[in-house]
Amino acid sequence: MAGDRAPDDWVYVVTDIETDGPWPGPNSMRSFASVAVSVDGTRHGQFEAVLEQLPGAAPNPHTLAWFQAQPEAWAAATTGQRPVPAVMAEYVAWVQALPARRMFAASPLAFDGCWLDYYLRRFTRYGLIHGPYETDWLFTGPGLCLRSYAAAVTGLPVASVGGATLPSSWYGDVPHTHRALDDALGYANLLVALTNQPRPAGP
Repeated sequence: MAGDRAPDDWVYVVTDIETDGPWPGPNSMRSFASVAVSVDGTRHGQFEAVLEQLPGAAPNPHTLAWFQAQPEAWAAATTGQRPVPAVMAEYVAWVQALPARRMFAASPLAFDGCWLDYYLRRFTRYGLIHGPYETDWLFTGPGLCLRSYAAAVTGLPVASVGGATLPSSWYGDVPHTHRALDDALGYANLLVALTNQPRPAGP
């Protein structure tokens, strides 16, 4: 980072999810992956899992139709399914083993974060965002929306920020395949690239 910036010693848990519909509970998160990274590019590990469907849940027909046109993405999201409680317990242990001051990050935070919070609260004692009276936190801080961050850095409207509007080199030239780990790796590279973009000189 530039020498005139405050040091950033946080570890960002950059996460991507793949779901079979828009609503946690009626639909299921089929896979997710997280890449732990510092803004200097240091990697602290990665986590990837494919999960069983939630009991009583069913795919949304529109989402399922989209996946049927993306057979490789569907295979990546459904091959090697594991019980959800075991996966989430392993994920909590993995996050807790990371260096302190951990912040969740996703693009967009509102979608991926909503799903991770639902799964954490349903299957573990933790959540993504904590209330004022919770003292045992998995993540610190409010979470980082990479789409909003990219809009702030580039000056683009938030609604138009996406893969086509940002240089592929910012994603480390990692293709956006809808395999959760591929996309999480791309977003981790994006976080580093955004943080290290030159800033305009002050007045």
